[in-house]
Amino acid sequence: MTNKLYVGNLSFHLTSDDLEQYFAQAGTVESAKIIEDRDTGRSRGFGFVEMSSEAEAQGAIEQFNGQEFEGRSLVVNEARPRENRGGGGYNRGNQDGGGGGNYSRW
Repeated sequence: MTNKLYVGNLSFHLTSDDLEQYFAQAGTVESAKIIEDRDTGRSRGFGFVEMSSEAEAQGAIEQFNGQEFEGRSLVVNEARPRENRGGGGYNRGNQDGGGGGNYSRW
């Protein structure tokens, strides 16, 4: 087990500070971050909380998973390592045409 938690089904108006304050009920919160859409800056409805110990993280899972917070039933579990989603698609590379891009210059 790790001390980093995934928190899903969050209300879209919550901030990282709200998340930190809520999880502080279960112990010492090292960090709390709500993930935002990179284009709009709007919450994506999930985030991550890092507790100070594995025991506190496990306690937070038991305390908050399935509990209602701001009108939504939370999903709280151990965070999994980020998967490499691969490249794919358009790669801008060097914009001045100096190579490295996966596109053809007209």
